[in-house]
Formats: sequence, C-alpha cells, structure tokens
Amino acid sequence: MKISDIYKKAVQMGIDADFRSNEYVAKLLERRKQKYEKLSGHEKAEFDAESLTNPYSDTRVLHVADDREIKKVMCGIDIEVGEILLAKELGDIDLVISHHPMGRALADMHEVMELQADIFHQYGVPINVGEGMMKERTSEVARGINPRNHWRTVDAAKLLGINLMCIHTAADNISASFVRDAITKGNPERVEDLMEILSGIGEYQQAERLGVAPRIFTGSPENRCGKVLVDMTGGTEGPPKIYERMAQAGIGTVVGMHISEDHKKEAEAAHVNVVVAGHMSSDSIGMNLILDEIAKQGAEIVQAGGLFRVSRNK
Repeated sequence: MKISDIYKKAVQMGIDADFRSNEYVAKLLERRKQKYEKLSGHEKAEFDAESLTNPYSDTRVLHVADDREIKKVMCGIDIEVGEILLAKELGDIDLVISHHPMGRALADMHEVMELQADIFHQYGVPINVGEGMMKERTSEVARGINPRNHWRTVDAAKLLGINLMCIHTAADNISASFVRDAITKGNPERVEDLMEILSGIGEYQQAERLGVAPRIFTGSPENRCGKVLVDMTGGTEGPPKIYERMAQAGIGTVVGMHISEDHKKEAEAAHVNVVVAGHMSSDSIGMNLILDEIAKQGAEIVQAGGLFRVSRNK
C-alpha cells in the first residue's frame, strides 16, 4: 500500500461507520462542492480542497517525504516530536500515523463537530436545538484551538524526512460504531450489564490491567440504562447543557471516552448515567480496525504513543 491508499481506506471506513448514512455524507460533500464553485479565485486558493472528498477535516496526510511502498507503520494515539525522533532512530519506519490531529487537521478540527447535532437528532433531540447548542460549543472549541502550536510535530517530520498522517474522526466513527453494535447486541437492562459488555472488549481489557478501565462517573450499577447513546465521535465533547435535552429525549445512559467536571455536573442534574469507557482505549478501537486492514496488506504495525494494540485479524 502507498500512503494515498491508506488515507483513502481510512476515510472510506470512517464514512461507512458514520452514524449518518453514506447518502447523507455524499450530499454533504456535494453541498461543499457547490459552495466551492461559487468562491472567487483568491477564496478558492485558500479553500481546503481535501474537504471536497473527505468529510473529516481532522483526518489528513500531513507530510510525504517519500511515497514508497508502506511495509512498516508506527501508530500512536498521540504522536509528538519524541515519537518522530523514535521513528527516525528505529530507521525502518515507512509511515507514522497519529490518531489525534495536528497541523491543518488540528486547526480545522472544530469543523467536524456538526456531526454531533446529527447524532443527537437520531436519538430524539430536535435538530434545531442540537445545531443551536453545537454552534456555541463549536465556536468555543475553535477559539481554544486557535493559539496552539499546530505545526510543531509536522515540522519535526519534515526536518527528519518522516511520512506522517493523522486519522481522527474517521477512526472515532469506527470506535463509536463498534461499541454501539456491542451494546445493541448485548441489550443491557442495567448499568452493571453495560459494564459487563464493555469488559468483553479487548482494548478495555488492556485498560483494566493498566488501571484505566471503564468507570461509572454518574449513576450506579443498579440503575436501569434506558436508551443508551454512544458519544465517541465528533471532534471533542459537546455542550454541557446537552444532557438536559438528552434526558428529555429519553436517553438514560451515555457511554463516552471522557467527561469534564462541568459535563458531569449537568449529567447528574439531568439524572443521566454516564459511563466513561476510557480515552486511549476507546480511541484505539477505531485505529486498530484500520490498522488491521493495513496489516492485511502485509505491513508490520509498531505500537507507540498510547495505542492499545488489539488485532482482530485471523
């Protein structure tokens, strides 16, 4: 596989796992294309052309030093300058893949957050309410990202001649879909039943051994689950006030990767059970399923940067 093959495969897997339909994503891309065609010359030059074929602004090829056949991939949930130096030291790494975005993919990460309004809508939150609440939260996230040093790790990759890409929301869609399917199949009645389902997933078993297993952050094991929402994609956490709307829509339990104190307080006030499945472990699920596809083509996978590697290849 070449870098472009891996990139296209990851994006397509993300689309296939998207909570929205393939048809909806195609319509979204067509809408972007129509907007692009109406731009002036100078505006077109600044436009991110990748967004016309890839709906996830935080999934990008960041640097291609040598577009060779990929035989060995280093992958981490977080890749920073240290991991780039490690890849150079190892000497035979053809590509480094980060889950968390950097460069332009980090600068534009807030653009994927509209996905959350669609997910909330599927679970019964009116789309106008979800969109209104997400606009405020998206703006907040964009302001928070703006002053960060987006290009530091990419610059290191350029200086050392390391191929680099990141796969964020595309992989998060896969994680969310995988966990949702496991929960749907298990049909838990109570939160303790839900916890049992999560404990059967390999990445969470590794997390248990490392002291970061899934935990109940609000509610109790004996609480009935009600409708379960898997909140693991869409860039980052949505607005804290969404929990009140979730409860009104009949959502009784949220399974997420992490939760802030503000979000926790709002969930408690709305009597919504919250299970934090774990950040690195949940991120690893989607990445592992993508890495399995890369491994099927003969590439060796090197685990780094917080990845909990579990292969489901037989």
